[in-house]
Amino acid sequence: MKKLKSPIISVSGVRGEVGVSLDMQTITRFALAFGTLVSGGTVVLGIDSRTSSPMLRHAVLAGLIATGCQVMDVGLCPTPTVLLTAKVLNAQGSITITASHNPVEWNGIEFASASGQLLTQRERDELLDIYDTENFVLMPWDKLGAHQVYTESTTLHLEEILNSSWLNIALIRNAKLKVALDCGNGAGCVMSPTLLKELGCEVIEVNCIPDGNFNRPAEPNPDAITELVETVVNTGADIGFAHDGDADRVVIVTDKGVALNGEWTFACVTDFIISKTKGDIVATVSTSRMIDDIAIKHDVKLHRTKVGVGYIVEKMHEVNAVIGGEGTGGVIYPGINHTTDGITSIAAILQYLVESEITVSALVEAMPKYEMCRKKMEIPSQAIASQLLAQYKDEITSTNSDTVSLELTDGIKRVWDDRWVNIRKSGTEPVIRIFSEAPTASEAEMLCNQTVERLEMLMKQIKR
Repeated sequence: MKKLKSPIISVSGVRGEVGVSLDMQTITRFALAFGTLVSGGTVVLGIDSRTSSPMLRHAVLAGLIATGCQVMDVGLCPTPTVLLTAKVLNAQGSITITASHNPVEWNGIEFASASGQLLTQRERDELLDIYDTENFVLMPWDKLGAHQVYTESTTLHLEEILNSSWLNIALIRNAKLKVALDCGNGAGCVMSPTLLKELGCEVIEVNCIPDGNFNRPAEPNPDAITELVETVVNTGADIGFAHDGDADRVVIVTDKGVALNGEWTFACVTDFIISKTKGDIVATVSTSRMIDDIAIKHDVKLHRTKVGVGYIVEKMHEVNAVIGGEGTGGVIYPGINHTTDGITSIAAILQYLVESEITVSALVEAMPKYEMCRKKMEIPSQAIASQLLAQYKDEITSTNSDTVSLELTDGIKRVWDDRWVNIRKSGTEPVIRIFSEAPTASEAEMLCNQTVERLEMLMKQIKR
């Protein structure tokens, strides 16, 4: 990955490589801006397991206390747990120190506002304006904020999951499932093993020490979780689960040792939840057509948004959706929290499995099938990425045929009757993402490769 001189600021928060594009001055400025945004209210603060997180925590504390905030420090916690705590405590906001699925040398901060909800576009704009202008509201010595340790967050989250209306704990316990779990040495270590044991599962732990060293890449792609695959096969586990760095995502390994991408997590959970509660579904423009088929199967409406949890949540509120998510393995359960929650997904998938009374492999076999191809194209800067997409859009618009639909909800999406390709600028990495889907793997890869080749040609025309 190319080294950027500035952090990436997006709907996902602020991320960068520590000591390169992310420094303590930037973190403290953002904390000052956020403390000003929430008028010095109560803010829940949590961290993931990265070795740089304690350092960033001190920088954030300085900014929050300087603006009069009462900080409830939950320590090492998954991102969804931090936001749930803010909701339960009626806090004015929360900050999670995490870079989620980014490489171990990266870190960042994610913001949420009242009741554990991600910032709206208006709030994001206001936060950036305060940050840019440095129009901070600083408190005098006798009105500074305070710091308090709060230790009940994981208990709160576990209780919310175990009390879910769709969960039958006794049924799962009676199934006596053997589950392999790979937390990637991340924040999921402090909760997911406990959840599985509460559900009566025999747990085989892989990378479940939260030391932040990340024995595998933080993003749990199929090629990154080979150790989990081997564990499932060698132990005869019924299923395997793998988290990203902050456990807002989870992916599945089947009983036959097949690592599934995150599309399957969202598809399985959606099929299960919609069978219990009819209602609208929200997905991103780059999520698999499996979700379309599930919506048709249950006769419910599907809404598509830009990529980013914040956009999904805003649409879910607008249409009162019962489930939302994206193909990364992130699913949003509005009854629990308005952010992606890989820990709750473990419980939902196990319930789906035991109710179906078949293996994970059989569940996958019964689902509609499409093949996806995902590629990244590294870019020198976000500005050049925007310029490249603009050139590609101009070219496609002028040459597009009547048989191809063009959608511009997020980046550029070309849609044929039986396939599609989406090109968009990442909000979390210095890359352009190219996603394609087609009836066969070879067709999806060919479509992806053709698009990458064209983007590379256009890239050569851009002066840097």
